[in-house]
Amino acid sequence: QVQLVESGGDLVQPGGSLRLSCAASGNIFRTNIMGWYRQAPGKERELVATITSRGRTNYADSVKGRFTISRDNGKTTVYLQMNSLKPEDTAVYYCNLEPPIHYYWGQGTQVTVSL
Repeated sequence: QVQLVESGGDLVQPGGSLRLSCAASGNIFRTNIMGWYRQAPGKERELVATITSRGRTNYADSVKGRFTISRDNGKTTVYLQMNSLKPEDTAVYYCNLEPPIHYYWGQGTQVTVSL
């Protein structure tokens, strides 16, 4: 059984930083691309960043230069370092495979960027 548990979300001021963590159970990190996704209220869930098992990364244009995805295969954990946060980054952030598997979606972690 695969469990993906996100953590690290918080309320932060514009320009601030957060680091999100996604802890995975199972052997998911050995062969699969991992992704961070986010969903704002009333909006579709969108892909933010991906990382391959070897560490190759890709980012949505909206977060390039501000967010960094990384992974620790030994800890089976993927991270999202978010800097220079903007109000439009406010969303629930999720991790999953890329492409996602429907029943792997977890609770997500809330990121709110506001004064």
